[in-house]
Amino acid sequence: MSHSDTPSVLFVCVHNAGRSQMAAAWLSHLAGDRIEVRSAGSAPADALNPAVVEAMAEVGIDITGQSPKILTVEAVEASDVCVTMGCGDTCPIFPGKRYLDWALPDPAGRGVAAVRPIRDEIRTRVERLITEIGAQREV
Repeated sequence: MSHSDTPSVLFVCVHNAGRSQMAAAWLSHLAGDRIEVRSAGSAPADALNPAVVEAMAEVGIDITGQSPKILTVEAVEASDVCVTMGCGDTCPIFPGKRYLDWALPDPAGRGVAAVRPIRDEIRTRVERLITEIGAQREV
């Protein structure tokens, strides 16, 4: 685990404007301060995907205050779990970290109706991740 007692998760996608932002928002919403959350992109967009913002608002999660961030080596080093979403080999690999790759459709250029199933799938995966991290902490 990281230097603190709080496990940390980094979500990475190319633009950090959709999938990784939804995942980070879900994890923050569902786990509260029990898990430290980061998100970043290998080639960050200028702004969040408006359909993603709308889809999250529909479930009561406001991400309007978020902005795409560049992926840094420091962010990976500071995280216990790195979840990539379609960014290929751009995420640096460090020994002792847990890496997951979630194959999810890219919401870029899609309307809110197409984003909803992606949002819901991300919630399911985040809930599973919270359970897995909790189980590891019990050991």
